[in-house]
Amino acid sequence: MTSLMNSVDQRTNIVGQNRLELLMFRLHGPQPYGINVFKVREVIRCPELSELPGANPNVRGIAHLRGVPVTVIDLSQATGGKPVSDLSSAFILVTEYNRNTQGFLVGGVDRIVNVNWEQILPPPHGAGRTHYLTAVTEVDKKLVQIIDVEKVFSEISPVDETVSESVKDKAKDVDFKDYTVLVADDSAVARNQVKRALATIGINVETVNDGRLALNWLEAKAQELGGDISAKVPLIISDIEMPEMDGYTLTAEVKANEHLRNVHIILHSSLSGVFNEAMVKKVGADQFIAKFHPDELVSAVQQWMNS
Repeated sequence: MTSLMNSVDQRTNIVGQNRLELLMFRLHGPQPYGINVFKVREVIRCPELSELPGANPNVRGIAHLRGVPVTVIDLSQATGGKPVSDLSSAFILVTEYNRNTQGFLVGGVDRIVNVNWEQILPPPHGAGRTHYLTAVTEVDKKLVQIIDVEKVFSEISPVDETVSESVKDKAKDVDFKDYTVLVADDSAVARNQVKRALATIGINVETVNDGRLALNWLEAKAQELGGDISAKVPLIISDIEMPEMDGYTLTAEVKANEHLRNVHIILHSSLSGVFNEAMVKKVGADQFIAKFHPDELVSAVQQWMNS
């Protein structure tokens, strides 16, 4: 399994081309699931786990990885399925997510596949609001389900969404009612977190589920306004991982459009690290912020709205 992950650092050239690589895995049975390779630090055989008294029932224990304790979440159980039963054949996906390192316990790991974001589609209509999918795709004529790990993690370890009074005070004399911020994110949890944070300083927010819808919305706004939209829509907050069009490609499309290029763009993603800082410069975004810190996000929004 080490060899499976050794080449991850050589794969960055596909990013920004609306492509991604999925690490395919299983929970129970043959149903394949996928996670973006860039979220995964390593894949290991499940070691002996230490119990964590009082933890969420979906936390199977603590793995000690090179002396560092990592919380291990049973991904099957956390999404409403049966717990992974045979730990001797199970794997842990060690991920860096929302400024934390955690492990997701899975039944088995398959391979890495290279796909286009246009092949990644939103969950089918009629799936309801309680499902744990952000997207689906097809690989080898099989439907691959991409789990909303933001929803899983928020249910197990809720983040503090409170915007501090000191940050809100900076905006108390500013009237944002004539401006709109567009938020693009495939996770309903993430969209609502951002919307609630910005509502504390009186900012109007429009939300869409993916990069393609975001670009369509912006182009329609440009047609409505007859040109540059930045006076009315000064800022976009975009996730990076999204069906149909990722945040990097959305940024490049916006900066290439004469009516949109003056809009500031914050890439706001659970994917963290130096890699994203480099990609921000490459595609022309204004800032990268790792999810989710309400004070940092709201402060950045105020900065770009006033610039």
